[in-house]
Amino acid sequence: MSQSVSEKGHPTGLWILFGTEMWERFNYYGMRAVLVLFMTKALMFDKAFASNLYGSYTSLVYLTPLIGGFVADRYWGNQRSIIAGGIVMALGEFILFFCGSTYASSPDLSTIFFFSGLGLMIAGNGFFKPNISSLVGQLYPKGDRRIDPAYTIFYMGINVGGAIGPFICGLVGDTGDPADFKWAFLAGGIAMTISVIVQLLFHHKYVKGPDNKVLGLTPPNAPVVWVKPIAMILGLAAFSSLAIGLLYVDAKVFSYLTYLLIAAALTIAFMIFSDTTLSKVEKERITVIFIVSFFVIFFWSAFEQAGASLTFFADEQTQRDLGFFTVPASWFQSLNSVFVVVFAPVFAWLWLKLGKKEPSSPTKMAIGLMLLAIGYLWIAIGVKDVGTGIKVSMIWLTGMYALHTWGELCLSPIGLSLVNKLAPFKYASLLMAVWFLANAFANKLAGVLSALYPDGKTTHFLGYSMSNNYDFFLLFFVMAGVASLILFGLTKRLQKMMHTEEFQK
Repeated sequence: MSQSVSEKGHPTGLWILFGTEMWERFNYYGMRAVLVLFMTKALMFDKAFASNLYGSYTSLVYLTPLIGGFVADRYWGNQRSIIAGGIVMALGEFILFFCGSTYASSPDLSTIFFFSGLGLMIAGNGFFKPNISSLVGQLYPKGDRRIDPAYTIFYMGINVGGAIGPFICGLVGDTGDPADFKWAFLAGGIAMTISVIVQLLFHHKYVKGPDNKVLGLTPPNAPVVWVKPIAMILGLAAFSSLAIGLLYVDAKVFSYLTYLLIAAALTIAFMIFSDTTLSKVEKERITVIFIVSFFVIFFWSAFEQAGASLTFFADEQTQRDLGFFTVPASWFQSLNSVFVVVFAPVFAWLWLKLGKKEPSSPTKMAIGLMLLAIGYLWIAIGVKDVGTGIKVSMIWLTGMYALHTWGELCLSPIGLSLVNKLAPFKYASLLMAVWFLANAFANKLAGVLSALYPDGKTTHFLGYSMSNNYDFFLLFFVMAGVASLILFGLTKRLQKMMHTEEFQK
């Protein structure tokens, strides 16, 4: 027996990957929970600049895995990429710790530390993120019934980290004293270091395939020169420098990222649709992926306000004083992960229970957009006619995050699965890149929209004026609601274009 597990149990390797991913997500979401607060309260950036920078950062976080996945597949292998990416991310957090320690005494130095730390987080994530998920399925024989439950367990690991990270980082960093933000970055760096240690100590012993061979090692035919330590260090240094430069230029010189994303999407579309070897059916399925990815932009650009405008709202306009303790604003970013852990089994049960009445994938995604819109309607009602300086109950944010999580559970795993099922084998990776491009575009748009947060002034978007939070939240209600209705209207057509019996429900 390869991993001393029965057919019913899961290999020990799954728990090693679970732990590696959990600590990395602790690091990422913990740091993200305090990022805009650190920018506005310590570095004294204005909210619009902080929002746009947040959008550029999270957008690039979704772009770099395209490079990291490519390098791992051809040169480094999964495990080496995970460890390299993890070390770079840990270094990024420790540099942000120095930024948080020097912003008052040496502002110019702290600015260098700030962009360098974020750039290293972007570069490291590029190597870590795409490589750990792909190992989960390789632990099992083809067609093993445990694969779906394994991904569910792994997804729980992501959300356990996503819940604990903002909680711990908020507790030590979001205290009301800007000098304490550095402790949140230090906590993130320690968590990332633990993630790397788990990989180093246990991967070779436990992360093995059904044939008992260690997974994620150097790919066959990989040039030996690329895996030599000096070549890896130079490659990572160059990639990290590029990430720092890309972020700095977009934030401070010229906001090019939107154009880059549009160009990338059009280039991929041209490459695929000009391929004469693809059949009409395959091209129609690929068209579905592009259409669905477009609608996903509307979902995530509203959903990702969590790390930007909704954090400002939690900090300034939510009554968080319990009398004996003031809830840190960053804690609200734990809610999404907590709700995922609570409700994911409910949704899995619901789809099974519906049987033949289960909605098609595009319909589920339209429902997800509608739930997101209702979440914004809920919080808009909560702030309607509330005077300046009046804080509202935490129930409004909490209820909104619950509705958003239900929307995410209808849209995110369903969309990912749809791309996997519809993509022709030869373009599987490239079409997954389309999905990530949509996420990158959405995160950039999230920052642009967060910059319109009224905050005592009137802002405008496509002729729509926003002078208070009610107007601002209504924008997302209308945007997601209209996108949802259009997608509902397209579902029958999309189902026909899929040409797959299992989608014809």
